Amino acid sequence: MNERTTLEIIAPTVEEAIAQGLAQLGLTADAVSIEVLDTGNRGLFGLGKPQVRVRLTVNPPAGELKVKETRTEAAKPAPEAKPVAPPRTHEQPVADARQDAPVESTGSQPEHDAVLDRTEAVVSKLLHMLNLEAQVSAHYGAAERDGRRNINVDIRGNDLSVLIGRRSETLSAFQYVAALIIGKETGQFVQLTVDVEGYRGRRERQLIQMAKRMAEQVAKSGRRQTLEPMPADERRIIHIALREHPDVKTESTGEDPYRKVMILPKEG
Repeated sequence: MNERTTLEIIAPTVEEAIAQGLAQLGLTADAVSIEVLDTGNRGLFGLGKPQVRVRLTVNPPAGELKVKETRTEAAKPAPEAKPVAPPRTHEQPVADARQDAPVESTGSQPEHDAVLDRTEAVVSKLLHMLNLEAQVSAHYGAAERDGRRNINVDIRGNDLSVLIGRRSETLSAFQYVAALIIGKETGQFVQLTVDVEGYRGRRERQLIQMAKRMAEQVAKSGRRQTLEPMPADERRIIHIALREHPDVKTESTGEDPYRKVMILPKEG
């Protein structure tokens, strides 16, 4: 696993945010570090109830809980040098060893990534401004042919259907705005996919089933079928699902936002 495991949560209180995060991760408080990112400002334009934003980061084995408020905690002086400790035994805790010796990469420790951190922070802030309580987690997808890696963002919480909207139009707009902000702040192009409660996976399965059903109708009748208008990512799912079909082909027609997929019989 080459991504670090973090989770950002928005809730009415710090205690509720921590409780939600621990439940989501399936861990106890001593297994994570906690950072209070926002101490409870009101929502967009001062409307809505106060919310806090908290980040939980999974500790290495035997890690200790660390809680800090990034806006208020003053820098602490560096500790004084300590005498060299005697050789350790197997009974000594791992946390003590980390204080005196450099950490060696074992391949199992999640890697800290500034772009993923920024992605989670931006998405969490946008949700905060919309007065939505949610848990945000970002991770890299598989590498593309050009070497780029898509960033997948999972948003989980209650009553988030408003973030999806009709034909996922709201979710697509949210994703577009988030990608622009992240790209500007990190100084690089960001390919972002935002999902809400597994919606995109369910929608993809529905589109594939519909595409195959319509393709069979076209193959039997010999007459083209035009599907409802869809955003570009959904049209792509249809094209990929049917590109190997022996009897039909697909084309896109119209202008955005009303561009559609046509399923046509292949000419003999």
